[in-house]
Amino acid sequence: MRRLRQNVLMPYCCLLGLTLFLMVMFGSSYLAKADRAGKIKPMRTITAYTTLPVEHTAVLSEDYEEATKVRVNFINLTSAELLQRLRQEVKATADGVKPANAAALVLADSETLDRAAGLGYLSPYVSEAEDAVALNLKQPDGFWTGTWYDPIVFCVNRNYLGNLAQIPHGWEKLAADRRSRIGLTDFLAADASSNLFFSMVGEMGDNWTMGIWRQIHPRVVQYAKFLVSPVRQAGMGEVDISVAVQSETLRYINEGYPLKIIYPEEGTSYLLTGEGIPIGLGAEQEAAAKEFADWLLTDDAQIALQRNGFYFMPTNPATMAYKTFAGKNLTLFGSFHAFEANYKHNLLDTWVKEVRLGGV
Repeated sequence: MRRLRQNVLMPYCCLLGLTLFLMVMFGSSYLAKADRAGKIKPMRTITAYTTLPVEHTAVLSEDYEEATKVRVNFINLTSAELLQRLRQEVKATADGVKPANAAALVLADSETLDRAAGLGYLSPYVSEAEDAVALNLKQPDGFWTGTWYDPIVFCVNRNYLGNLAQIPHGWEKLAADRRSRIGLTDFLAADASSNLFFSMVGEMGDNWTMGIWRQIHPRVVQYAKFLVSPVRQAGMGEVDISVAVQSETLRYINEGYPLKIIYPEEGTSYLLTGEGIPIGLGAEQEAAAKEFADWLLTDDAQIALQRNGFYFMPTNPATMAYKTFAGKNLTLFGSFHAFEANYKHNLLDTWVKEVRLGGV
């Protein structure tokens, strides 16, 4: 009986094996012909320099590759490292040497982009999407364009808010509110926090700024080391109001914490992320860079970020992400990029001596 089964199954096994063999041979032949005909091309790849965290760039690269079959290799650098690499590549191009794996795009904080543009490392580029971005969120001559930003807000515990007779809608009202316990990231601990301090000085003057923080200081429960800490404190009821970045506040709100965002009526600071295209690219790399630059201004890029818990304010007013943000019309302080490093150091030193360690 066993031998009979083997005899019966043998022709079917042979037929199946022959079929698979022919499929493999046909497929290999088709791919070889298609490749020779130019129908199948290797995946395009571009290199991008960035000052953003790896967790941000990884999701952008993954989603863009899935949508366009173009791979973006992000190289995460400090601001100084990024500018140094661009300088070397510009010099090599001027010497007639084409640098290997040179950057086709820069995705970085606006201060780094300002320096790169001022040093002549970026090429102006304007598209329909970039043209829609507000003038205060891009370089006037088109050398870089803001993609999204993260403003400083008042992150208020909803339970505390319900007991207030008057809501502190601005810096002066927050300073005058003697009841609230306040959470704040130390100005010396994070760029977003020091950026707030410098922006307030640039917009309102150092006397006004120091006066505000002298009044707030006695009610600061803790000068935190991380941007997320004040948000967590407000969500847990350990403080009543935190001065915090909007992105972390929105993340905690989406996780169910009882928080509300208030935008200071006098205005607020923000960290702006933008994109620029280096000079000296070949036609193919430049075209790929422009396509990616435009994609970064779309809803697809924002969806990729938000799906992974990163909630930034888009700069492109044509996107649905922009239209759904309640704070799209908030007042933003001007740029402080013209401040010299020594001046910033002296400002912070004065704050530490007269406010942080000086008491009331």
